[in-house]
Amino acid sequence: MSWWQHYPRLGEVLAGPLYDQEGMLFADLDLAEVTRGKFDFDVVGHYARPDVFQLVVNESPLLPVVTKESEESQKR
Repeated sequence: MSWWQHYPRLGEVLAGPLYDQEGMLFADLDLAEVTRGKFDFDVVGHYARPDVFQLVVNESPLLPVVTKESEESQKR
């Protein structure tokens, strides 16, 4: 038994349902919705994974540009 339906990020049905049969579902997709959907990512909500995701904010003042000598020039 299978059941297929396509839902975008806001949950409205774009295609389907297709119950217990072979077939294809087609839908017109708005690719701009992909970008908007990424802004909806809730890092502290239902999908939060503190075991693999951590936000660290360094609030100390930093220089906007840092130059670094190459290892060769440091050896001279």
